[in-house]
Amino acid sequence: MAAPRNGTHTIAAVDLGSNSFHMVVARAEQGQLRVVDRLRERVALGAGLDDEGRLSDEMQERALACLRRFGQRLRELPRENVRVIGTNALRVAKNARGFLSRAERALGHPVEVVPGREEARLIHLGVAHSEPEAPGRRLVVDIGGGSTEVIVGERFEPLRTDSLYMGCVSWTRRFFRDGRITPKAMRQARIAARLEVQTIARLVQALGWDEALGASGTILAIDGVLRANGHGADGITTESLDWLADVAQRQGRIARLDIAGLEPERAEVLPGGLTILQAVLEGLHVDRMRATPGALREGVLYDLIGRIRHEDVRDRTIRSFAKRHRVDEEQAARVERTAKGLLDAAARPWKLQGDAPSHLISWASRLHEVGLSVAYAGHHKHGDYLLRNSDMPGFSKPDQDVLATVVRFHRRKIEREEFAALAADAGSMALRVCLLLRLSVRLHHSRSARRLPDVKLVLHGDSMSLRFPKGWLDRHPLTRADLGDEARELAAAGIDLVVG
Repeated sequence: MAAPRNGTHTIAAVDLGSNSFHMVVARAEQGQLRVVDRLRERVALGAGLDDEGRLSDEMQERALACLRRFGQRLRELPRENVRVIGTNALRVAKNARGFLSRAERALGHPVEVVPGREEARLIHLGVAHSEPEAPGRRLVVDIGGGSTEVIVGERFEPLRTDSLYMGCVSWTRRFFRDGRITPKAMRQARIAARLEVQTIARLVQALGWDEALGASGTILAIDGVLRANGHGADGITTESLDWLADVAQRQGRIARLDIAGLEPERAEVLPGGLTILQAVLEGLHVDRMRATPGALREGVLYDLIGRIRHEDVRDRTIRSFAKRHRVDEEQAARVERTAKGLLDAAARPWKLQGDAPSHLISWASRLHEVGLSVAYAGHHKHGDYLLRNSDMPGFSKPDQDVLATVVRFHRRKIEREEFAALAADAGSMALRVCLLLRLSVRLHHSRSARRLPDVKLVLHGDSMSLRFPKGWLDRHPLTRADLGDEARELAAAGIDLVVG
């Protein structure tokens, strides 16, 4: 996207949390943010999951009504200037796919359901940009509606990210379903949370930190209550949380909670959030935690600024992935250069303009042989597995699925139904990018450093024609044979390839 002459952009982040939906619109000016609009609605998406893990019709309609209001504000913004993030409730909902299609129509923008560790990375980025720069490491904890993110980082770089399957909504539903706040329920919730924290405690503590920060609604709300009652001047401590837990137990019921500084809607999920925070401080041996305003939304905004300025964390992830799996970088670069040349020819007739196809063909070219680190036989399948199941900072789960599918089908049989199964409208784009990648891989089978001749790609619908300088294919019989095999593979999938 070309930058405006004054160096400013209007960008927006939408956080579809398990408890609340948030939208932040900001002006990005010389790498800094100036917020111009905020909207927040408590939707309680996580509470709308039934016993089978499906979002109820009523909850979907309530969520969509909120998104239509957000969409009116966002619809005029360019697609690349808006990032919409779905978190734990949408990660676990069994009927999330149908809801997401409706959500995208309501918003006018695609929705990315991100893995827990990507959520944690973005939270850390938001906190790091919201705090004064300081030496040393920080522990950052964010208790959301359905998950709790724990990060240790230095400045803007996370060193370790974890996502625990517990949140203020899910824990309140699990242990306080009848609305009663009893010592037994508080104890059970706290012990269960401690067991979750225990799975990461040793590794997190081994890194160490100089300061502990708490982000987002649950921790900010608890911090506000403690301060309103004279217990938070020195930050959040186990002693101050024990005081709050004692008050909640004495009042006895969620509906009766009446504590200075506690808003009614936050009271509905206080018991779950409070017991999780107690378990985190105890399990990680945190003496004191300070609340911080930065969180997921701010992290998404700064990540967008990076993409606009071509400082995309996804490129760093691809480089790291290729290095870790010992990809032949010279061969990958040859394939990428040719694939991008074919993309230039296909962009207009196949409607592959814009950043998404360009990024995808570049990343897939650089990682198409990543499965060789497992074995040569079936390396396209090994690559699919690695890309689909690894932590890849900057990538949403649907992004990983698209990339994995293109790598999976860069050779051998094409299964068009696998592309049709991809989220939203990604399938058609991914299939066409995959076809171009397949041609590039075939053209570089010899792994020669010699540059290819001027190859012309002509397209008619899904039919492709590759035209070479006269006599070149006669002097390169391996390429001729490869392209003949490719024509037969594609014909089986209903795609014509003519070579001459």
